[in-house]
Amino acid sequence: MGEGGRRARCYDGPQMELTERPITLVSLTERAASKITELMAEEPEGEAAVLRIAVQGGGCSGFEYALGFDRGAMEGDHELEAHGVPIVVDPYSAPYLQGTEVDFVEGLQGGFAINNPNVVASCGCGHSFQVAEGEDPGAAHGNGCGSGCSH
Repeated sequence: MGEGGRRARCYDGPQMELTERPITLVSLTERAASKITELMAEEPEGEAAVLRIAVQGGGCSGFEYALGFDRGAMEGDHELEAHGVPIVVDPYSAPYLQGTEVDFVEGLQGGFAINNPNVVASCGCGHSFQVAEGEDPGAAHGNGCGSGCSH
């Protein structure tokens, strides 16, 4: 029983405030940001103002990542910054990249590693992927992701 002989209810206790924490669209590790900054500096002046991260149809699993430099954001792009690197993501790619982290790995199989929580399956070579919706925009491209694998 609660105070005054009333039956206690779950909402009679202390109040808690719930706070929504938005998921970052795309993040970069410090290693990735450092490598990207280095690569941007090697590009001609004005040609690499932003890092563009996109998803495009293709590959044997349906989607492929595209990372490259651009002169700036286009209308409708999502604009963000990570460790001083300006990033743009087009509105088509954004839902597929939600929560993605880009890292840079040194070594024999090194390069940019993309950790995307939306991926449910990927090609054996790691160059293409599939998301839960089961969309297959790359079906028209035939088999293989162009990296030499047969997956």
